Amino acid sequence: MMVPIIVLLIAFDSFWPRWIALALFVAASITDYFDGKIARAEGSITPLGQVMDPIADKLLVVSTLVMLIAVDSIAGHAIIAALIILVREIVIAGMREFLAGSKIKLPVSNLAKWKTAVQMVALGFLIVDQYGPWWSDWLVKHSIHYIGDLLLWIAAAFTAISGYSYLRRGLDYIQKLPS
Repeated sequence: MMVPIIVLLIAFDSFWPRWIALALFVAASITDYFDGKIARAEGSITPLGQVMDPIADKLLVVSTLVMLIAVDSIAGHAIIAALIILVREIVIAGMREFLAGSKIKLPVSNLAKWKTAVQMVALGFLIVDQYGPWWSDWLVKHSIHYIGDLLLWIAAAFTAISGYSYLRRGLDYIQKLPS
């Protein structure tokens, strides 16, 4: 539910809206993490939750990436890193959906969990971008952008590796399905 608000705040492209967008993005990321952890711990995982949780995750990441590209917080070669993440999210989501019809699940790997963590931190830096803390100097404000770009590339590398692993396992399952 916070995704449209985060996107709108990023669109304002100024200090306070970006910091409020960051706060909402962090809140959405943290509540998503703990929601899943609590559901698993209490054994209260529901079919609706299993469907909606990945969709909410993808909406948060994809919307934020697209908006950050639109306002040039992700620009130049960093757009390639964003595209790697976007393509992987779409391909793996589609494959999971296809396999769900056959009652086959692809469990989340540890690398994918690391990918998500690095990706969320990278997006946090890029949401703030050049609107670093008001007390900071030019170097700190611009360093925030470069740290975000670096983390985005690291997330893209994790994304490509984990995406390949999922794709390989998924295609193995698909080949074993009856025609």
